[in-house]
Amino acid sequence: MTDKKQKYWSDKITKYSNALDLEQGVFTFKNPRKIALSLKKSAGESNRRKAKPFQSAMSMLNFYINRAGKNLPKNQKKTLEQAKIELRKVFGK
Repeated sequence: MTDKKQKYWSDKITKYSNALDLEQGVFTFKNPRKIALSLKKSAGESNRRKAKPFQSAMSMLNFYINRAGKNLPKNQKKTLEQAKIELRKVFGK
């Protein structure tokens, strides 16, 4: 029997994205600014992304929020939604 985490394609994407090398556990951080800064760093350092750094970082954050969906605890979803605001700030958008 396969591990439940291995069963979902979205889990593989967040772990082995071809666009960004994410800091381990980035989406579990409790501080929205820390999440935003980590995503900015990952997007800025990536040579494999297909879009500009801001778009790549925001896309990965939205992807995670959408795929985690109803399984995401309310407090973590709130933190991730706040990370979107912080991401805009750190990119000057």
